[in-house]
Amino acid sequence: MLEKHLRAIDLNLLPVLEALLRHRNATRAGAEVGLSQPAMSRALGRLRHLLDDPLLVRAPGGQMLSPRAEALRQPLAAMLTDLRGLLSEPAFDPAAERRTLRLAMTDAQATLLLAPLVVRVAAAAPGVIVEWVPISAGLPERMLSGAVDLTLALDTTPLPRGAASEPLMEDALSVVVRAGHPCGGVWPIANYGAYPSVIVSLLGDRASDMDAELAAAAIERPIAAIVPTFRAAAEIVARTDAVTTISHAFAQSVAGPLALRLIAPPLAHDRLGVVAVWATYRGSDPLLTWFRAMLQSVTQERQAARCVRL
Repeated sequence: MLEKHLRAIDLNLLPVLEALLRHRNATRAGAEVGLSQPAMSRALGRLRHLLDDPLLVRAPGGQMLSPRAEALRQPLAAMLTDLRGLLSEPAFDPAAERRTLRLAMTDAQATLLLAPLVVRVAAAAPGVIVEWVPISAGLPERMLSGAVDLTLALDTTPLPRGAASEPLMEDALSVVVRAGHPCGGVWPIANYGAYPSVIVSLLGDRASDMDAELAAAAIERPIAAIVPTFRAAAEIVARTDAVTTISHAFAQSVAGPLALRLIAPPLAHDRLGVVAVWATYRGSDPLLTWFRAMLQSVTQERQAARCVRL
């Protein structure tokens, strides 16, 4: 009999029953739960059939609860309170969080954003650790599995199935050479064939959109070095006549200390749009949503303070 009743229970009847037991009056209970008098009568009939009990019985001066109904009143109210709490999303408090958030990005992006981001997160959520994860092979799979929480990528990069993104910052390419480089103050496209390039390869792939433009101009650039970080590329060109073509915002941040000169590139496509990417199923994670907002805020503040194209 118990199993039959469990399968037959309509959960919508439970708030009706709780109101009925509390008011001891079908009309007032129906008004509270938004049922018309006929609908409340039908609900009362279903409850009586389900529980095999009259629930309300006539008494001098009105109605009273049956012994079975009286015994159900307090346990049912407590159960519904617990159920509402279980189904309600708790208020998000970043200060109460104890988690590690793994953010995948290049060293150039980390130079621009990581320190102010950590400062902001630490102030509002001291129990949250920000871990910088370098860009490497297999990153899309790790992000979709939850091993990486957020990834920064170019907006021209195809998103894997199951990923979502939002614009984060605008950047541009710059030709970067040492101060006093013999090229002078301009950089014609032919210079790519005259001076060796330092290439940043994050995933072991040397090809880029810029190489397609150079090939169309019948220019093959000599290679001085292939490195995995933008900082290494900047340090090499600071000590040689080699050139690298990298993020303008990053190059500007290290130009002073490394004595570098930035030149507008002779390229048709010099824009770099950066997006934040996450697994779609993580979209309802309140901490990740809050973290993305912190990242957006840091980016906007940097743009306003430095007046650079981020």
